[in-house]
Order: sequence, then structure tokens, then C-alpha cells
Amino acid sequence: MQRILIVEDEVPISRVLRAYLEKHGFATSQAFTIQQASLLFATEEIDLVLLDVMLPDGTGWDFLQTIRNQSPCPIIMLTALSELPDRLRGLQNGADDYMSKPFVAEEVVARIQAVLRRPTRLLDEIDARHFGKLRIHQKERQIFLHNVEVPLIPKDRALLLFLAKHPNQIFNREQLLEHVWGMNYFGSDRAVDLAIKRIRHVLKKWPKSDGEIRTIRGMGYEFHVETN
Repeated sequence: MQRILIVEDEVPISRVLRAYLEKHGFATSQAFTIQQASLLFATEEIDLVLLDVMLPDGTGWDFLQTIRNQSPCPIIMLTALSELPDRLRGLQNGADDYMSKPFVAEEVVARIQAVLRRPTRLLDEIDARHFGKLRIHQKERQIFLHNVEVPLIPKDRALLLFLAKHPNQIFNREQLLEHVWGMNYFGSDRAVDLAIKRIRHVLKKWPKSDGEIRTIRGMGYEFHVETN
């Protein structure tokens, strides 16, 4: 069952959307702030996000960028900002569709179904990067070790993808929190250490001769691979 994350601070609207989506066979998660949405997106497998723009703790534009920095997850903007510049801003910054309020719930469902029907490109070896036995597809956000897909929760996957995109570069906790968790993250920087620990565990069969995630004392973490 596909899961839709509804990010909408107006409770009546959120309830209506949830009812219609569940009526049409979708699972739903509800967030009323960006902070709540960030937590749900990091801990659940979300197939599409319905995103309002005006939220109590920030703007949907910020959360849109946060998602796009770590995931190709489809996003449909729902907002009272209906002027052409607003619509263009959403689409140009990575939204898959844009709907103005007020809207008809049935049309929202139809738009969701249309976006989810769009074909996803098959894995292409041209887009894959190989680090010995570790193979990473950045666009498809898939990671394979010894030709077996690596099981990772969304935030750990985003962190590994980010580090692998920048091999042999050192990032401190603050930089990783900004790039992976987003500007609106308010938790402890220990989240980085715990994520690294989990990633290392699932990559324990990755030969160190191929590469490793190194801790650089006093500086941060590095996705280290040998270069020719």
C-alpha cells in the first residue's frame, strides 16, 4: 500500500484529504509542522508528499528543498498562493505538481494517481558508481553490496548517498546535519554518530580494501576510497 505524507497545518483540510486518500486505498501520515514532517519522512517509507507552503515553523519551499537534497520522492504542492510566479517557483524547485486552494479532494486524488503512474527509469549501469563490491545508484537512491540491496532507513540512506557523492571529503557533524537532515532539524548532532554506526553495521561485509567510512578525529567523517 502506497503511503502519502500530508503536510498541512489546517486540521479540517488535513482530515478531508486523509479520508479521501484512505477511501482510495492509500495509507496516510499527517504532519502539521515542518518538524513533524521531517521526522515522518526520515522514519517512514513515503511514496508521495502533499505539501502546503505556509506552515507554522517555516515554509514548504524549505522542506521541498530538503527533500530534493536527499530524495526523488514525488511532491505535490497545495497552497493558497495561486499566482503564476508561485506555481513556477514550486515546479522549478522540484515539485511534481502544484494545486491551488480551494481544491476538490477528488481532483487531488486524481493528481496523486497520475504522478504515481509516471514511469520510473530502470537502473542503468551507466549511472552506477562502483566502490569495489559496493554499487551506488544516486538517481535511483539504491545501494547494493555484493549485488544485494542494502537495507537502510531513509535518513541513513540519505547520509550514505551524500557521503558517497563526495568521496574522500571530510564533513563535520554540522555540515552533515545541514545537508542531510535539513536546516529545520532541531535535534542533537549525535544523530549523525548513530546513523554512521548503523551504516557501518550494514556495510560490515564491505572490504576495507574497497573503501570505508572513516572517523577523522576532531574533523568529522569521510567516505574514503582509494584513487588510482
